[in-house]
Amino acid sequence: MNSAGHSEATAPRGLELTPFRGLRYDPDRVGNLAAVTSPPYDVVVRPDGLHHLQDSDPHNIVRLILPQATSPAARNEQAAETLRRWVAEGVLTTDRDPGLYVYEQDDGDGMLQRGVIGALRVSDPADGVVLPHEDVMPHVVADRAALMRATSANLEPLLLTYRGEERTTATAKLIERTAGQPPLLATTTDDGFSHRLWSLTDPADLAAIRSDLSGQQALIADGHHRWATYRRLRAEHPSPSPWDHGLVLLVDTVRYPLRVRAIHRLLHTLPVADAVAALDGLFRVRRLEVTLPEARSALAEASRAGNAFLLAGDGAFHLVDRPDPDLLARTVPAEHPAAWRTLDATVLHATLLDHVWHVPEDSPAHIAYIHDTAATVEKAERDGGTAVLMHPVREEVVRDLARQGVTMPRKSTSFGPKPASGLVLRALER
Repeated sequence: MNSAGHSEATAPRGLELTPFRGLRYDPDRVGNLAAVTSPPYDVVVRPDGLHHLQDSDPHNIVRLILPQATSPAARNEQAAETLRRWVAEGVLTTDRDPGLYVYEQDDGDGMLQRGVIGALRVSDPADGVVLPHEDVMPHVVADRAALMRATSANLEPLLLTYRGEERTTATAKLIERTAGQPPLLATTTDDGFSHRLWSLTDPADLAAIRSDLSGQQALIADGHHRWATYRRLRAEHPSPSPWDHGLVLLVDTVRYPLRVRAIHRLLHTLPVADAVAALDGLFRVRRLEVTLPEARSALAEASRAGNAFLLAGDGAFHLVDRPDPDLLARTVPAEHPAAWRTLDATVLHATLLDHVWHVPEDSPAHIAYIHDTAATVEKAERDGGTAVLMHPVREEVVRDLARQGVTMPRKSTSFGPKPASGLVLRALER
């Protein structure tokens, strides 16, 4: 059994990060490690980004996290068979000793992030240990759960953050000391980030991290659907089992602050002209004949005064702001805190999507959630839809709402940098 499967199924009092035997690409078999990595499954722009990753190397991890076949069952079986074949052929090999993994990302321009990858005890929101801040889409959770069942593996780590203070100095010192040693692997991806990974196997080091984190609380920065999937799969398997834990990257944002970016919307079936016409008398709309960076600056300025959005897809930008207060009073649920009611994502979903544009937020045929700003605009212009560009939420707003147990609308934030998929996997062995 994986060492992550031995604990009792009691509600955790803090973060319980457990060593595991990492499943990693053999550099001698794949050659270029960067060519087999991928962004997280929900960041890959489809179909263009997916095809690029598939073409970059026959062993790219995207063939596991986003398998392509004619039906969901066929996709998941294909991923499971691909994983079995790669393990049998030695493309993926299991580390000899269980450990935690120190992971570093560096863009060479001041963005340095370090954290620890391990198997985290899965908990419920009521336990107050791992705090979600966004709602999830049930069909996405079902899709990820089916893939994890088929492969019996955690194929990519979630990104969780905690606020380390004096209590976590041992972990911080271990990370810094380890980063000065030769890594297990090092590679640089197309986005300019260098990635380095080290293994921690010394019992004293593992005990120090376990003690440090035992009183900590974490915020899900990226991976709400996968965390919900972990919870579903844990409930399906009698404890103790490997499903009691899930693969995560934990980052101390006191020492390594993350970037918070927005996730944009692409409305496939709504032309820009129709979207703008429906706003007449409800919002102020100004047409901007500017570049994308200039349009984003205008959005940031307008966001200081209240809710604001950018629409694109017809060759121009349309700055949407100053919503009618009566419209908001009629459409935004009043039972939530003011900080939630005034979120751009709340107004977008409760007011614009539901009541003005009548776009179902959970229908992939009508809406896509895209992290890349330029790609969202390009797809809208190419396909005749509407890109809705968002301004990011401040991290302190996200954390404060999460501590109140209030979840934001789905896909409200994008924390980063996100861990590259493909550097270390976790097989759920019995």
